Amino acid sequence: MQEIMQFASNHPILSLAWVALLVLVIVTTVKGMFSKVKTISRGEATRLINKEDAVVVDVRSRDDFRRGHISGALNVAAAEIKKGNLGELEKHKAQPIIVVCATGQSAADPAAHLSAAGFTQVSVLKDGISGWSGENLPLIRGK
Repeated sequence: MQEIMQFASNHPILSLAWVALLVLVIVTTVKGMFSKVKTISRGEATRLINKEDAVVVDVRSRDDFRRGHISGALNVAAAEIKKGNLGELEKHKAQPIIVVCATGQSAADPAAHLSAAGFTQVSVLKDGISGWSGENLPLIRGK
């Protein structure tokens, strides 16, 4: 214990950085546990799409969407979801919704807005389209 205190007094910046990272990990973990929006694997997403008629909402740009998207996905800009312009999504409130972005990082905010708008089962695809294509799962090009 004395060695830890000596290290902390000799390296205050490193010690503060370590404490800050520890707090961020704890906050992120607790937030994820109590969030209505869950992060799901590609296997779970495939099961939801095939068995429960899940709707895939792709929040990437139109150009990225055309380069490759999951079959049947709807391209809705994250900004439109944030504004509450849900359009065609309104009729899918009772169905599972899978929000997809490029890497799985930027889909959480639109997913939270959908959950707040009354969508009952909203999920985010872990690792996004990059993870999906990395496992050689099918992508539709064009449209």
